[in-house]
Amino acid sequence: MARLRTSPSSPTGFLFSRSNNFSQVAITALGNTIQCYSTLSFTSRVYDGPTSFPTIPNPTKHTSPSLNRQVTALSSRTFGTWSAIQAFVRLYAAYNIDNAAFYQLAYLTYAVAFAHFMSEWWWYGTARWGKPLAGPVVVSTGTLVWMWWVWGEYVQ
Repeated sequence: MARLRTSPSSPTGFLFSRSNNFSQVAITALGNTIQCYSTLSFTSRVYDGPTSFPTIPNPTKHTSPSLNRQVTALSSRTFGTWSAIQAFVRLYAAYNIDNAAFYQLAYLTYAVAFAHFMSEWWWYGTARWGKPLAGPVVVSTGTLVWMWWVWGEYVQ
């Protein structure tokens, strides 16, 4: 049975290893899953762009933003489920860091996350640049670059 590990040649140890990063991001994603199922407030911070699908007919300038937003309970739970799936893939990759298939699947989860957040910002306009969006964009971009760079250290 495999164990959580780093590359034998890695002098930095587990603390700065790719395996540990997968675990930390996966645990954060599981926390995000819980909040997506329990409240709309955090997800609404990421997707706070102007809505083209008002949840009330004919909103006015006095319409409360909470009544005219991108995030619904359904979309939040769907996002939570997506986050859980990504978390499980990343945990499996952390556990099997030298397995090329798991490494590639984890890489794809970051690529999908990057594509999703960037398209919501640049294409659909449902997200605005700021603190809530910066976190996922920086993590996905940084991890994609790092995983590409250190591929040979982990995958034999």
